[in-house]
Amino acid sequence: MRNNSSSEPVVPVDLPIADRIAAAVKRYGEPAVIDRSIALLKGDNAGEDFLLYVGGEHAQGILDGAPSLYWPELWGARALMHVWSETANETVIGGLDNQSWRVREMCAKVILHRKLHALKRLTRLTTDETPRVRAAAVQALAALGTVEHHSWIVARLRDPDKEVRRAAQQSRDALTARLGLPTAPDSHTPAAEAAAKAKNVEAAADLPADVPVDDVAAPDAP
Repeated sequence: MRNNSSSEPVVPVDLPIADRIAAAVKRYGEPAVIDRSIALLKGDNAGEDFLLYVGGEHAQGILDGAPSLYWPELWGARALMHVWSETANETVIGGLDNQSWRVREMCAKVILHRKLHALKRLTRLTTDETPRVRAAAVQALAALGTVEHHSWIVARLRDPDKEVRRAAQQSRDALTARLGLPTAPDSHTPAAEAAAKAKNVEAAADLPADVPVDDVAAPDAP
């Protein structure tokens, strides 16, 4: 813990983030914690002690001279997972355009958690250059999107990143269940491809022996 002076409260830098935010609320009041979190996300200075509340021991390193980079903005967004006011809506949605992928990812998570309306921007993030941002985007669309966003999620089933493909499959299933959409087999999964191959083999059994199995047309992908 960090004690700034004998008259000021101790900042519990070694506690989990939820406990640190609760301590900040006790010290400053929830409206002030929200305002300071928004300020950090905007790139403004919210005070050294508050930086310690939201950033913990890592923040102490920054105060000791380490480069701040994107960390204060990230911590401001993360704090809004624990305290909230609609006054943060615009800043959080705007954070989806932040130059740091970590801030974009965290803002997508806050939007999901707070159920904010930012579907157009979330669809754009499904093609973000960073896999973790793409994954966060499809997860948010699964919970907040409509039938028109189904195709955006399905498109990521062919994502080059394995974790994004996994997130896309889970998100597609979640959106389908939430909206009561008809389910269709996924022709791109290994199980589906194996099933299609087996079907081809069965079809070949009914053909003359001199027709190669590979000449049997595969079923059209859904």
